[in-house]
Amino acid sequence: MHEIHPRQRSTDRFCAQHLRQALRAVLACGHALGEQPVNFFDFDLTSIAYFTVSPLELMLRGTLLYWFLFIVLRFVLRRDVGSLGISDFLFIVIIGDAAQNGMIGSATSATDGMVLIATLVFWSYLLDFVSFQFPLFQRFTSAPRLCLVRDGKLLRKNMRREFITDEELNAKIRHEGVEDVATVKRMYLEADGEMSLIRNEGTRAAA
Repeated sequence: MHEIHPRQRSTDRFCAQHLRQALRAVLACGHALGEQPVNFFDFDLTSIAYFTVSPLELMLRGTLLYWFLFIVLRFVLRRDVGSLGISDFLFIVIIGDAAQNGMIGSATSATDGMVLIATLVFWSYLLDFVSFQFPLFQRFTSAPRLCLVRDGKLLRKNMRREFITDEELNAKIRHEGVEDVATVKRMYLEADGEMSLIRNEGTRAAA
C-alpha cells in the first residue's frame, strides 16, 4: 500500500481546515442576513405627512403648468380626428413627463402630491363651471365646430386650418357608411375632434 508523505498529509489538513473556516464564514453571513427581522411599522412619517416643498410653490407650479398645457392643447395643436399617430403618442408621453418634472420639482411627500392634485382638480372644475354658466366663455375653452364639406364640396381652407388630409376625411366618410363625398350635405369637425355628417335627402331616401 502506498504511504502518504507527512508533508502531503499536513498540506491536505491545512487546506481542509481553511475550507471549513470559509464555509463557516459564509453560513454565518447567511444566517445574519436571514435572521434580521423586518419591522413593518418602521417608517418615516415625515416623508409621508409633512411638506417638503412650500404648498404655495406647489400651487403656483400646478397652476402655471396647467394653463400652459391648456393653451398648447387648445390653440396650438390640431383637434384629434382619429386614433393617435406615432408623433401624437410620443408628444403625449414626452409632454407628460416634462410636465410632471416641472410640477413636482423636489417634492417627495404624499402631502405635496395631494396639494398638487387638488390644484389641478380645482382649475379643471372651475373651467367646466364657468363654461357652463357663461356660454361666451365656452368659445375660449373649446373650439367651435368647423365645416369641412358643404353640398358635396370639400372646404380646403378649413381642412388646411386643422391639417386634415383628404385621406383622413375620406376615411371618416367611409366610417359613416358613405362611399362618395358628393352625397354629403354637411360635414363638421366637432369641438371634441369627432366628425359628424349629414347626408343629402335624396341619398338618404334612396338608401
